Amino acid sequence: GGVYDNLGLESVWKQTATVLVSDAGGRMAPEPKPKRDWIRHSVRVLNVIDNQVRSLRKRQVIDSFKQGLRKGTYWGIRTNIADYHLGTALNCPFEKTLLLANIATRLGRINSVDQEKLINWGYAVSDAAMRRHVNPDLPMTPGFPYPKRGVG
Repeated sequence: GGVYDNLGLESVWKQTATVLVSDAGGRMAPEPKPKRDWIRHSVRVLNVIDNQVRSLRKRQVIDSFKQGLRKGTYWGIRTNIADYHLGTALNCPFEKTLLLANIATRLGRINSVDQEKLINWGYAVSDAAMRRHVNPDLPMTPGFPYPKRGVG
């Protein structure tokens, strides 16, 4: 955790050759009129720092996979499952998963419907990432954990 290791990779990076990265981190929204008072401006600066560190760490991880330094895969809450080019991926329309990505998941209770949709989305995207980048021989998943919910 923390700013430097916001993907929680440090402990596994040094010990394992295969790394699976699940990133449900929030996205920093553009702010057309940034606040000018020092408290809110300071919060914005901290958010910019966190966002940049996360981006650099993500790039480092993905580059290590591409260069063959590590085995593994990365998936994020804003991933478009269609980018995996798997005809057998679960049905997860990008516009629906983006809505899920914008659900606040910290410091508040999540209703059971949204929680089940988030679980389904995490299941589907991790399955697609694993079968595309780690082991293409993995069996096709039979369906969502909460089949009545899907992702939308």
